[in-house]
Order: sequence, then structure tokens, then C-alpha cells
Amino acid sequence: MKSLHFLIASLALLAGLSSAALAQERHDRDGRRGPPLVLDQRHHLDHYYPPRGYLAPGLPGGSLSIIYGGRDNYFFHGGVWFRPQGGRFMVVLPPVGITAPMLPPAYATLWIGGAPYYYANGVYYAAVPGQGYAVVAPPQGVEAAQPVPALLAPKPLPAPIVYPRSAQSAAQTETDQQECNRWATTQSGAMADASVFQRAVAACLDGRGYTVR
Repeated sequence: MKSLHFLIASLALLAGLSSAALAQERHDRDGRRGPPLVLDQRHHLDHYYPPRGYLAPGLPGGSLSIIYGGRDNYFFHGGVWFRPQGGRFMVVLPPVGITAPMLPPAYATLWIGGAPYYYANGVYYAAVPGQGYAVVAPPQGVEAAQPVPALLAPKPLPAPIVYPRSAQSAAQTETDQQECNRWATTQSGAMADASVFQRAVAACLDGRGYTVR
């Protein structure tokens, strides 16, 4: 009887492994495998991100193009920073001083030395009035800091809803959004005021046949 139970258990295990292997093979073969993800539990953030150095074949839709130092081009989406690398886009650590017009959707708020800081994906941000959120070096005392309850944290600007009026394809819509994001960063005051940035993007998209809400 024990031999029979062992045989049944072994067959079940092999069947499970075979199913998993076949599923993984199909997953790899159809080309839809996503990036490896790493869980960030620092400051109880508990959010997944692609690791530094990962090369993405393309940018996520709605990525923001941000020029730093007058020449270096970075892209920002959901707390992840990218840089162009040989036709693809590498996940990188942003330089201290670069400014994003808004916080990522997932972040932890920390109160350190009487001032709020914001953490996401290994990066600390500080609010700069009229400019958005600047990347800063880890503040002194951060190890002992406790996250501020989410209800007390500032809300990030909502992502706009973009509707194609001329039946543009999803690929064309994504391309137009990225180009409008890049163009918006060149407009006066756009990188100093998130609302100006969003208005510039909306105006650009409207001119290309989209309704933005």
C-alpha cells in the first residue's frame, strides 16, 4: 500500500512539474515574458520593480522624458527611471538633483528632521515648491524613520486619460504621448510646475487629435 501511495504521489509531482514546464515554455515562446521583478520592502513600501541594469525593449506607455543637466535624457514611469542604451532602455538609479513633476503612484512618506521625504524604488525625493519632487541623497537619520500614514501623505497628480479622436492605434497613441511628454519638458515653467507640464502635454495631444481629461 505504501508503494502504491508513493507511486501516485510521484506521478502527481511529475505531472505538476511537466505542466509548469510546458506553461513556462509557452510563456517564453509567445514573447510576452515581462521583466524580472524585485520586491522593495524598505520603509514598508512592499512594491515590485524591475532591477537596476534591466534592459527593456521599449518604454512603458506614458513615460515622462526628463532632461537633466541640459543634455542627459532620462525617462520616468511608476517610480522607475530609464536611460537609452543601444536601442533599448536600461533601468538606472537617477542622479541626485533631477526633478520629476510628480511622485510615483506607490511611495512611502517619511518625516525626518522636521521635513517630509518620499521614498520609492531605492530613491528618496524631497518636495521643491513650484518645481516638483527632486531626487536627494538618503537623508541623515533615515534608518530610524517610520513611514507616515498614507492619509497624511500628499496625493500625486492623477494620470490623464487620453482618448484618440481619430481612431489612432494603441502604438500610435503611446508614441504620441511620449513625444508630447518630451516636448512639454521644453516649455517655459513646465519643469518648475507640474500643472504647467500637464497642460503642455494636454495641449500637444489635443493638437494631435486626442481628448485629454
